[in-house]
Amino acid sequence: MSKVVKQKGFTLIEIAIVLVIIGLLLGGVLKGQELINTARVRSLSNNIDGITSAWFSFSDRYRAFPGDYATVSATANLPNITNGGDGNGIVGDNAGADDPTERALVWSHLQAAGYITGSYPDAAAAPTVVLNAYNCLTTTCPDNGFGQGMVVNRGALQQGGAAAAPAHELLSGRAIPSDVLAELDRKIDDGTPSAGAMQLGVLGIGWGSPAEITACQGTAPANVNIYNMKTPSDNCAAVFRNF
Repeated sequence: MSKVVKQKGFTLIEIAIVLVIIGLLLGGVLKGQELINTARVRSLSNNIDGITSAWFSFSDRYRAFPGDYATVSATANLPNITNGGDGNGIVGDNAGADDPTERALVWSHLQAAGYITGSYPDAAAAPTVVLNAYNCLTTTCPDNGFGQGMVVNRGALQQGGAAAAPAHELLSGRAIPSDVLAELDRKIDDGTPSAGAMQLGVLGIGWGSPAEITACQGTAPANVNIYNMKTPSDNCAAVFRNF
């Protein structure tokens, strides 16, 4: 007579414990990702708030915009500054002609005045930032937290709305995930990428091709006011028009 070998399986209690452990692990991963995303949104928000505050503080103190601050006044009132603009009230413009040096000098003027930290060049041959550029080097412009430089530009790179005329804008730089921008937009503005003071950028130098816009926002017309959250793009950029 052959001996019967009993095979022992998992009990319901053991299976339940395993499922609970898996659930805890998945919950921890998701919560960790949520905390990381929240921290990235907070960091970008702090960067934007800091630059906005510095811009208005400088303008109030010196009665001029950083970068456009006239050379004779900038060299007299700002330590270690040897360059300035023409003082016509438009950053990036000199007697009606494009002046790419003024856009770079925004940051050296703000740093020299003590409103931002960092080291931004003010050599005799100052660096330049071309018109409508998102791709400023972080050696010239402040890091947006994602390895790209932010730019103050006078233009109309926002997608739409009543304020379509050229104005001073802060370009966030590239390489920002669309879900981070979506959360920031909900936090500080109206939550839509094509309206309000914060909008998804378009048609800039180094960023803004149709494919990039679609990856960040979706396709028109159904998704024109929706950030891409299902498959977030890691190369988006925003425009802030509160200057």
